[in-house]
Amino acid sequence: MKRDVEAVLRGLGIQPTIQRVIIACYVLSTDEHPSAEQVFAKVKGRVPVLSRATVYNTLNTFVEKGLLRELVLAEGNVVFDPNVGKHHHFIDDDSGRIHDVPWDAVKVANIDGLSDFEVRDYQVVMRGRRRKRRR
Repeated sequence: MKRDVEAVLRGLGIQPTIQRVIIACYVLSTDEHPSAEQVFAKVKGRVPVLSRATVYNTLNTFVEKGLLRELVLAEGNVVFDPNVGKHHHFIDDDSGRIHDVPWDAVKVANIDGLSDFEVRDYQVVMRGRRRKRRR
Protein backbone atom coordinates (compact mmCIF):
# COMPACT_ATOMS: atom_id res chain seq x y z
CA MET A 1 0.00 0.00 0.00
CA LYS A 2 2.88 2.37 0.79
CA ARG A 3 4.07 2.42 -2.84
CA ASP A 4 0.53 2.96 -4.07
CA VAL A 5 0.10 5.87 -1.68
CA GLU A 6 3.40 7.38 -2.78
CA ALA A 7 2.24 7.17 -6.41
CA VAL A 8 -1.10 8.79 -5.56
CA LEU A 9 0.64 11.63 -3.73
CA ARG A 10 3.10 12.19 -6.58
CA GLY A 11 0.22 12.14 -9.06
CA LEU A 12 -1.36 15.01 -7.16
CA GLY A 13 1.87 16.98 -7.00
CA ILE A 14 2.46 16.22 -3.31
CA GLN A 15 6.01 15.32 -2.28
CA PRO A 16 5.67 11.93 -0.52
CA THR A 17 7.62 12.54 2.69
CA ILE A 18 7.52 9.76 5.27
CA GLN A 19 5.12 11.82 7.41
CA ARG A 20 2.71 12.40 4.51
CA VAL A 21 2.84 8.75 3.44
CA ILE A 22 2.12 7.48 6.95
CA ILE A 23 -0.74 9.96 7.39
CA ALA A 24 -2.15 9.09 3.95
CA CYS A 25 -1.89 5.34 4.62
CA TYR A 26 -4.06 5.81 7.70
CA VAL A 27 -6.66 8.28 6.43
CA LEU A 28 -7.14 6.55 3.09
CA SER A 29 -7.65 3.13 4.64
CA THR A 30 -9.97 3.97 7.52
CA ASP A 31 -13.75 3.83 7.39
CA GLU A 32 -13.86 6.41 10.17
CA HIS A 33 -14.06 10.16 9.75
CA PRO A 34 -11.12 11.17 11.96
CA SER A 35 -10.33 14.60 13.33
CA ALA A 36 -6.78 15.92 13.02
CA GLU A 37 -6.21 15.03 16.68
CA GLN A 38 -7.36 11.46 16.06
CA VAL A 39 -5.02 11.19 13.06
CA PHE A 40 -2.15 12.50 15.20
CA ALA A 41 -2.90 9.95 17.94
CA LYS A 42 -3.08 7.06 15.45
CA VAL A 43 0.15 7.79 13.57
CA LYS A 44 2.48 9.49 16.07
CA GLY A 45 4.06 6.20 17.17
CA ARG A 46 4.98 5.31 13.59
CA VAL A 47 6.88 8.50 12.80
CA PRO A 48 9.87 9.44 14.99
CA VAL A 49 9.39 13.17 14.60
CA LEU A 50 5.80 14.22 14.01
CA SER A 51 4.18 17.41 15.18
CA ARG A 52 0.54 18.36 15.33
CA ALA A 53 1.31 21.16 12.89
CA THR A 54 2.59 18.62 10.37
CA VAL A 55 -0.61 16.59 10.71
CA TYR A 56 -2.85 19.66 10.33
CA ASN A 57 -0.85 21.00 7.37
CA THR A 58 -0.79 17.59 5.69
CA LEU A 59 -4.54 17.10 6.08
CA ASN A 60 -5.19 20.59 4.71
CA THR A 61 -2.94 19.85 1.72
CA PHE A 62 -4.82 16.59 1.10
CA VAL A 63 -8.11 18.53 1.15
CA GLU A 64 -6.76 21.19 -1.25
CA LYS A 65 -5.61 18.48 -3.66
CA GLY A 66 -8.93 16.61 -3.50
CA LEU A 67 -7.63 13.53 -1.67
CA LEU A 68 -9.83 14.15 1.39
CA ARG A 69 -12.99 16.04 2.13
CA GLU A 70 -13.16 18.31 5.16
CA LEU A 71 -16.48 18.15 7.01
CA VAL A 72 -17.84 20.37 9.74
CA LEU A 73 -20.69 18.23 11.03
CA ALA A 74 -20.99 20.00 14.37
CA GLU A 75 -19.75 23.38 15.53
CA GLY A 76 -16.03 23.16 16.28
CA ASN A 77 -15.81 19.55 15.11
CA VAL A 78 -13.85 19.20 11.87
CA VAL A 79 -13.34 15.70 10.51
CA PHE A 80 -11.79 14.32 7.36
CA ASP A 81 -13.48 11.94 4.94
CA PRO A 82 -11.52 9.81 2.47
CA ASN A 83 -14.72 9.23 0.48
CA VAL A 84 -14.71 12.28 -1.77
CA GLY A 85 -17.60 11.03 -3.90
CA LYS A 86 -21.14 12.29 -3.42
CA HIS A 87 -22.74 10.81 -0.32
CA HIS A 88 -24.56 11.80 2.84
CA HIS A 89 -23.83 11.14 6.51
CA PHE A 90 -25.55 9.65 9.53
CA ILE A 91 -24.21 10.45 13.01
CA ASP A 92 -25.04 7.91 15.69
CA ASP A 93 -26.13 9.66 18.90
CA ASP A 94 -24.93 6.78 21.08
CA SER A 95 -21.45 6.22 19.68
CA GLY A 96 -20.76 9.48 17.84
CA ARG A 97 -19.68 7.38 14.87
CA ILE A 98 -20.24 8.89 11.43
CA HIS A 99 -21.57 6.54 8.78
CA ASP A 100 -21.55 7.14 5.04
CA VAL A 101 -24.99 6.99 3.42
CA PRO A 102 -25.17 6.34 -0.33
CA TRP A 103 -26.18 9.37 -2.37
CA ASP A 104 -29.21 7.63 -3.90
CA ALA A 105 -30.54 6.51 -0.50
CA VAL A 106 -31.77 10.04 0.24
CA LYS A 107 -33.89 12.16 -2.07
CA VAL A 108 -33.80 15.92 -1.73
CA ALA A 109 -36.62 17.69 -3.51
CA ASN A 110 -37.17 21.18 -4.87
CA ILE A 111 -33.57 22.40 -5.03
CA ASP A 112 -34.60 24.37 -8.11
CA GLY A 113 -37.08 26.21 -5.86
CA LEU A 114 -34.17 27.98 -4.19
CA SER A 115 -34.15 30.65 -6.86
CA ASP A 116 -32.21 33.13 -4.70
CA PHE A 117 -29.29 30.72 -4.41
CA GLU A 118 -26.87 29.03 -6.76
CA VAL A 119 -26.47 25.57 -5.22
CA ARG A 120 -22.98 24.21 -5.87
CA ASP A 121 -23.13 21.19 -3.60
CA TYR A 122 -25.11 19.78 -0.74
CA GLN A 123 -25.22 16.85 1.62
CA VAL A 124 -27.72 15.63 4.14
CA VAL A 125 -26.51 15.02 7.69
CA MET A 126 -28.83 12.85 9.72
CA ARG A 127 -28.59 12.18 13.43
CA GLY A 128 -30.18 9.42 15.44
CA ARG A 129 -29.56 5.91 16.69
CA ARG A 130 -28.64 2.85 14.76
CA ARG A 131 -31.41 0.28 14.99
CA LYS A 132 -30.67 -3.01 16.64
CA ARG A 133 -30.67 -5.80 14.11
CA ARG A 134 -33.47 -8.30 14.47
CA ARG A 135 -32.54 -11.92 14.87
